[in-house]
Amino acid sequence: MSARTLPLLFLNLGGEMLYILDQRLRAQSIPGEKARKDEWTDVDRKRVMNDIIATMFNRRFMEELFKPQELYSKKALRTVYDRLAHASIMRLNQASMDKLYDLMTMAFKYQVLLCPRPRDILLVTFNHLDAIKDFIYDAPGILNQVDETFRQLMETYNCLSDGEFQLIRQTLLIFFQDMHIRVSIFLKDKVQNSNGRFVLPISGPVPWGTEVPGLIRMFNPKGVEVKRAEFSTAGNYVTPHREGSFELYGDRVLKLGTNMYSVSRPVETHVAGSSKSLASHAKENIVPNPLAKEELNFLARLLGGLDIHKPAGAETGFRLNLFTTDEEEEHAAQTRPEELSYRVISIEATQEPARRAELSRILGELEVAEPRPGSAGKGEDLLELMDGL
Repeated sequence: MSARTLPLLFLNLGGEMLYILDQRLRAQSIPGEKARKDEWTDVDRKRVMNDIIATMFNRRFMEELFKPQELYSKKALRTVYDRLAHASIMRLNQASMDKLYDLMTMAFKYQVLLCPRPRDILLVTFNHLDAIKDFIYDAPGILNQVDETFRQLMETYNCLSDGEFQLIRQTLLIFFQDMHIRVSIFLKDKVQNSNGRFVLPISGPVPWGTEVPGLIRMFNPKGVEVKRAEFSTAGNYVTPHREGSFELYGDRVLKLGTNMYSVSRPVETHVAGSSKSLASHAKENIVPNPLAKEELNFLARLLGGLDIHKPAGAETGFRLNLFTTDEEEEHAAQTRPEELSYRVISIEATQEPARRAELSRILGELEVAEPRPGSAGKGEDLLELMDGL
């Protein structure tokens, strides 16, 4: 397992989460002059995106994330994204949050499988960050946070060998290996089978720096080519025109990791898996993880150990439904197998004075200097939500 995998996993899944939220928020937005007090507007959408991105790219958060470490368990990672998704005035029910996480994980799993070479996982990450910068182009303070993460990525990963990137790719594939959720976009494009497994193409561009297959060269002991033989291939391969840019700005060439929701298409998920895979999920839920306490301690330190609760008798923000209707959302919550349900981990880390002081210090660092427009009755801002606990 590579100890350098977590930042890439977190940033790519976070990018997919932002793509989905932006698409759904745009679909449900009402023009500001026509919106009722409890309806979404484009101003609300921008505020949600800014708040989530500001929290996601917080400097202290990134410093902890980039420290060499093993991957979190699926449950612990799911908890991180639940916190991020609720870092603003937006609220998601359990079923919508489950669907959001399913879409995120399956999209990135497909991208990892399709990477022409292991090093291109970094280009996929850059594509996600490029798109995230487009979401916050008018918020220079948050934009600077994302650029700083870009620089950390280049400093950490540009110097790694191809072997180290191969280990990162294998670590990611091990993380995703038991996840087979069917997604309507993938099913419609015929890149996913009805059992949730992906169909990988046998044609297309070969990895940069390699040649199109079809030729065998034979050399003598002195390294001189003495014979050639050609063979036919089942695929139709082409050589890429140029390598993608690994700089802060540039053409990534590779399209994996770009926003596939740019064109509005309905997105549904369906649970798929054999009894064997369901049993493995059940085992993961039942058997206690001896490292769980350490994971939770780390997450508490990383995210401030805060649960965002709604004050009694008041609505803290807008609810976003990732399903077509409330009935569909309720049905999904009732029919989702217990073995596949992600129970959000409740982190309680406010009892010890030392821990309380540490969390207060981290909370202070979460403040973003970017001004946000007021929105009376549409929820409090991130710090007010946290301070109210």
